[in-house]
Amino acid sequence: MTMLFDHEAAPRLFATPIGVDFCAALIVGLDARLATQPPEAIARVEIHVANARLQRRIQTLYAERGPGFLPRIRPVTALGDLADLAGLPPAISPLRLRLMLAEQIGRLIDAAPDLAPRTALYDLSDSLADLMAEMFEERVTPEMIHDLDVGSHSDHWARAQTFVTAITAYFAEEASLTPEARAARVTDHLIRQWEVAPPGHPVIVAGSTGSRGATARLMAAVARLPQGAVILPGLDREMPAAIWARLLQDRQGQGLAGEDHPQFRLARIAEMLGLDPATLPDWAPAMTPVNRARNAAVSLALRPAPVTDQWRKEGPHLPDLGGAFEGVTLLEAPSPQIEAGAIALRLRQAVDKGRRGALVSPDRILTRQVAAALDRWRITPDDSAGTPLDQTVAGRFLRLVAEVFCGPVTAEVFVAILSNPMCHSGTDRGPHLRLLREFELRGLRGKTGFPDPATLNAWAARQEDPAAQEWADWVGRVLLPPQANGDLPFADHVARHVVLAEALATGQAGADTGELYREAAGEDLARLLAELRAEGGAGGAMSARDYADMFGGLIADRQVRDGLRPHAQVLIWGTQEARVQGADLVILAGLNEGTWPAAPEADPWMNRPLRAAAGLRLPDRVIGLSAHDFQQAIAAPEVWLSRARRDAETDTVPARWLNRLTNLLDGASETSKAVLDGMRHRGDAWIAMAEALASPTEAQLAAARPASRPAPAPPLAARPRQLSVTQVETLIRDPYEIYARKVLRLKPLEPLRQDPDAGERGTVLHDILRVFVEETRAGLPAHAAARLMEIADDVLAARAPWPAARRVWRARLDRVAPHFLKTEAERRSCGAPWLLESPASWGVPGMAVTLTGTADRLDRLSDGGVAIYDYKTGQVPSEDQERAFTKQLWIEALMAEDGAFDGQDGPDLAAHIAYLGLGATPATVAHDPTPQDLAEIRAGLQRLLGHFNDPRTGYSARRAVFEARYTRDFDHLARYGEWDETEAAQVLPVGRTDD
Repeated sequence: MTMLFDHEAAPRLFATPIGVDFCAALIVGLDARLATQPPEAIARVEIHVANARLQRRIQTLYAERGPGFLPRIRPVTALGDLADLAGLPPAISPLRLRLMLAEQIGRLIDAAPDLAPRTALYDLSDSLADLMAEMFEERVTPEMIHDLDVGSHSDHWARAQTFVTAITAYFAEEASLTPEARAARVTDHLIRQWEVAPPGHPVIVAGSTGSRGATARLMAAVARLPQGAVILPGLDREMPAAIWARLLQDRQGQGLAGEDHPQFRLARIAEMLGLDPATLPDWAPAMTPVNRARNAAVSLALRPAPVTDQWRKEGPHLPDLGGAFEGVTLLEAPSPQIEAGAIALRLRQAVDKGRRGALVSPDRILTRQVAAALDRWRITPDDSAGTPLDQTVAGRFLRLVAEVFCGPVTAEVFVAILSNPMCHSGTDRGPHLRLLREFELRGLRGKTGFPDPATLNAWAARQEDPAAQEWADWVGRVLLPPQANGDLPFADHVARHVVLAEALATGQAGADTGELYREAAGEDLARLLAELRAEGGAGGAMSARDYADMFGGLIADRQVRDGLRPHAQVLIWGTQEARVQGADLVILAGLNEGTWPAAPEADPWMNRPLRAAAGLRLPDRVIGLSAHDFQQAIAAPEVWLSRARRDAETDTVPARWLNRLTNLLDGASETSKAVLDGMRHRGDAWIAMAEALASPTEAQLAAARPASRPAPAPPLAARPRQLSVTQVETLIRDPYEIYARKVLRLKPLEPLRQDPDAGERGTVLHDILRVFVEETRAGLPAHAAARLMEIADDVLAARAPWPAARRVWRARLDRVAPHFLKTEAERRSCGAPWLLESPASWGVPGMAVTLTGTADRLDRLSDGGVAIYDYKTGQVPSEDQERAFTKQLWIEALMAEDGAFDGQDGPDLAAHIAYLGLGATPATVAHDPTPQDLAEIRAGLQRLLGHFNDPRTGYSARRAVFEARYTRDFDHLARYGEWDETEAAQVLPVGRTDD
């Protein structure tokens, strides 16, 4: 019979001090107590550890010792998985529970739409499942929540209370058990069983702080067993007994305080057992902390707020501060990028010296930045957290495929799905990618925001490649078939989602699904889909949008560990992993408030006072656990405390524990202040190295000098001989754009989907007015305003596929219609519409340049002259702008004077020109050009074109742009940003002149 305890009286509560490897201490303590017993005695010891990570760590330490017997190690969280214990049926899966809750929440949202949007369906079901788990663990029933007084709270909490009490059925005796409910019942059954017939073998609960009610009950029961014991991790041996007592008194007195202290949970367990936490015995007395002096300083810094006045009394007498913080570096970087770079440098040095370095941080963005910085030296850290499944290639593919069923497939989703590496991976992807690229460039961009089979077939018909039609047929058949509308059962959504994803992955002639279910991400994805198929029947009917949101939430909750072999000496841990493992160097990074500790998540069900009244866990619990993690981690032999003073948006606030520690050291004594300065000095040295590494060297700066403001001067033969009328203004304002478009023959890539921008609005308005004027040539009808808006409705429906933009544009036109019709009547009194949208081509006299353009409208005046009108949906040009830049109407007047417009019998004098402003502030800018005016415009145009017909003239970039803050299409080509408008343009001869 195995005996661990001969003399210790129950209850038995032990601890390991801060700064001691808990797993190693557990084994040392067991060895000491079993030293006089046979080797197989340890096999009868039953150990319940805090989590599976702790289980694996202990098993690893035993394995490193060589062959031998092992104790029976089981995570406390796995108690609910014990088969047939207490005659309980298996628990329903977490996925099934969330699907059932989602259906229930969906009905409640339909009844009370103001509570939450349906897009939050998964988040709410997941949050409600977590609340149910907490209720089971803390023995809180729906009736207790229903009886809470919410009269003094907002209506939101009353509605949320209705949601919570709607889950009453899950708490009935005959209800299907959730995993947490089953674990709680198993725990209570074990406790009752042990009270009647205690086990004859040793039972230990190790490494748990009892932060959950069911676990705390188990710990209390085990501590009272004849051969039972509880071992607490990270007990603060430096905290005085009076502070331990004050910690519990604060909690008992207020009900809302104390839990954020790192030692609160340990004190609470001791109190449950009637023990004094200050006098708990060590489990392994032979193992001592690495640095007791540092533990004492940190303990003083973290004392509860009501007693921090003790800093003044005890701070100056802290022992051996120099030795305590000799191995501590404080790094306060100017930015997260420099912080990540400095950490990477330190981890790289640890590798060189053969030491094991661990980065501990809850900030996943920072850890990814460090991993990216380490790639400079081809070091892949062992990241315990992995990658969210929805951020993997396969996960993104499945998430995009779910969007297909939500409505018309947008151009962005179309291209993203077909270009994803999972698509068409079951056969040769080369032809598929080539045809996709051709269709995107020639048949999609700038043409439609919603591709359909007709668009595909029209493009394929223009291709000479016979494979184009086959590919278009496959895409139209697989990706773009008509989709069923309305709600479908969740299982049906899953089925068609999987069918479509596998068909796209297989490709046109593939034999299998290719890469979809391969590698670690694919395997995890296959498991998730198998679970969805198995449990899908529990989900009710929902829309495709609801299903896509649900799937997105499910896939975001899964983590994938990369199958690549990482570096064994460079580790990235979350705070939970750091609890049970040790390293030579521990870097605590991201120590800013809101990150570590994390800001409490919003609780949609109960606020803090209601949680306290119901007996549920408070947000302070999470802060207290994080504080305990910090207190244990800072006790490592060598520690970095790292933060960035500023993030991407604003200045940051140091984490409360770091703030307390630095404040204590800064004010305790001159010695402590010097110690703090030394910590910062060590950090500043690494910051300087990181900044030097991130900054270019002198050689690199010399090789990459900032570009000067360009003014390329191509040969005369390469210069443009044709410009549009509107490009004349561009030639004046930004000649470089003319060079890029006309000489280099470049043009911006059309967007995948045309946005409802100002240019598109102007085009639509021109179409509306053209149709209206054409229809009313004979005269304005009595119901002109109504007819104008009817035409607007027809044109908007045909030309503007954006419902919101259609409504806004129609409202704007409705606002300016009275002004337009009033001035239109004045225009009709002077003449009649003649040419609408009339194109023109005009060779500028004396110049080898042809100008082209389309006049919005030409009217024949009663005296035989011509009026030229231009519609402006934005601001009309000022007089100065017309004189210097906006010469469009004046040049069209010259064209009319030379008879250049289609439909024009011969030369006509432009007796009137006007900009018709139809923007937010309607206005008309009109002129009656005289022959002298037109002669001056003609001469100025000839001077401008002649200037650019000089081989010494360059096309300078951004010569006189309308507003410097706006970027233009070719700024990146001109390397704008390396220069600005204050710099003189440098004429650069380009091209080759044939002699």
